[in-house]
Amino acid sequence: MATRLENAVSPYLQSHAGNPVDWWPWGADAFAEAGRRDVPVMISIGYATCHWCHVMARETFADPAIGEWLAEKVVAIKVDREEHPEVDAAYMTAASAFSDQLGWPLTVFATPEGRTFYAATYLPPQPISGVPSFRQVVDAVTEAWTTRRDEVLQSAEGLRDAIVAASRREPGALPNADALAAIVAELAGFEDPEHGGFGGAPKFPVAPTLLFLQGRGAAGDADARSLAARTFQRIAASDLRDPVEGGFFRYATRRDWSEPHYERMLNDNALLLEVAARAGAHETAAGVVAFLRDIMRVSGGLASGQDSESDLDGERSEGGYYALSADERVTQPKPALDGKVLTAWNGLAIGALAVASRLLDELSWAEFAQELADELIASHLSHDADDAPVLLRASRDGRPSTARAALEDYGDLAVGLLELAITTGEHRYAATARELVDACLVAGDHAAVASGAPIAAAVPGGGDPVLAERGLSAGEDPNEGSAPSGEAAIARAALMLHQLTAEPRYRFAAEALVAPLAPLAQQRPIAFGATLAVASALVEPSRQLVVVRPDGAEPGELEARARTDQREGRLAIALTASAASAWAEAGFELLAGRAPQGSSSTAFACTDFVCRLPVTRADELDAAD
Repeated sequence: MATRLENAVSPYLQSHAGNPVDWWPWGADAFAEAGRRDVPVMISIGYATCHWCHVMARETFADPAIGEWLAEKVVAIKVDREEHPEVDAAYMTAASAFSDQLGWPLTVFATPEGRTFYAATYLPPQPISGVPSFRQVVDAVTEAWTTRRDEVLQSAEGLRDAIVAASRREPGALPNADALAAIVAELAGFEDPEHGGFGGAPKFPVAPTLLFLQGRGAAGDADARSLAARTFQRIAASDLRDPVEGGFFRYATRRDWSEPHYERMLNDNALLLEVAARAGAHETAAGVVAFLRDIMRVSGGLASGQDSESDLDGERSEGGYYALSADERVTQPKPALDGKVLTAWNGLAIGALAVASRLLDELSWAEFAQELADELIASHLSHDADDAPVLLRASRDGRPSTARAALEDYGDLAVGLLELAITTGEHRYAATARELVDACLVAGDHAAVASGAPIAAAVPGGGDPVLAERGLSAGEDPNEGSAPSGEAAIARAALMLHQLTAEPRYRFAAEALVAPLAPLAQQRPIAFGATLAVASALVEPSRQLVVVRPDGAEPGELEARARTDQREGRLAIALTASAASAWAEAGFELLAGRAPQGSSSTAFACTDFVCRLPVTRADELDAAD
């Protein structure tokens, strides 16, 4: 049996390397082999901390008889969805034609050209409650391929066209303040009045939506503020939070937040850290930071996730480790980590640590964020022959993945570095973020070219080449239940750059990226929290607050006001005089000419970069602001 997965960077792929299934990694070679043999392709998509992926691996893919039989029927490809998000998005979109109960493991059957003609999620070894067995499905698929080829190809072609059509962005308009208030009211209508959170079971924390609500609250919407506060308080007090190690589990299987699915993901915890910081929940935030530092820290950054299963006293247990006390856990092996370092998710963590550091006055958290940022920049960022930035999607133990970086990698890292620059006063992080955003912004038409306004975003060098060669590129999934989409992340970074540089093109870019998604966001706000958060910031007045202190002086009340200012539409930064000069020399116009008056810290409060007279006392700032 082939062992093509043995040297994979992905721990998920490595966990299947010893299967009796003749697995191929994602790539053109597998499709070429299917074409040579004239058989379908089976694409099995999952991730290392996925419980049902483990179940299907044990029940089905570990069976030698299944492996031998499957090798005759199909070419089997194993994909880590976290390593290849564009592949996952394309095939998940195709799978939606066959079921509205989607998840992982995702099992897709496609032509040698990669076009889907059937898809399902977990398939049991024996038929259960109307769900066919894995063998039954494969037999039906191969029978259709053999005896009804024309029908299969016609269906696959139609699905391909539907996927490409679904990726098109139609013109849209940004929601105004009234529309955003209506969205808040709609979200309030989804609230579970008994247990908190949104909807029934399974129940997810939907951190991007909470961040949107917190932003509207900061803009003065009392209903949004109270809804966000209630929801987060219930989540933080629930079984979704591990009281011993501090991290949050992925979701709860019951409406009352009990019986979690026990995997702990980096993206969830990074975003919930930011929610906690914006809520002023110091103890909860500190628990998440401890989880990131003590559990998730690996060579090169932070791990992608921690498994839900472990061996407890020699027996496999789902969640049993997390039922133990701190003393009891010492005697047991910890659940396995998925040690992949994903650029996007580490970017989320860097940004969340920076925000939490300045809002909750924890200097060491910013130092931790700097440590992560410096490692990630050193190992995941390079430049091509034209000096354009090139990011890695993932690495593990210093080994780079061959997967292409996604738009979310550029966007999430850019936002994280901008938040870090604002917290630390070090402009080098903002300069790198600007470089990443500029590489992704693409002129969309002649008018945009003439005005210098980029109106679209794309991954430098293009997306997944295997999908592109087969006409299957559908871009990244714009849905944001658990993390910002790539477009929303680039838009947020662009808006922050506008505040720092005063360059209109960045604001135009943010508006142009969000507007086409606005109709979808208004229809399904629970799934577009990050997009709505950018829209919320865009609808508010563009305000800036700069506090500059003499070199060597200690921060005072003005600096504290800048650190904790959360008003929507506001960018606030406090830094030394020499740091302000360095920012200005690097092209960040907001800092140009900002110098302290005498020996006092000085505040500059601005609207659309038009500043009031500088002040040196907090009461004067209140009057001027």
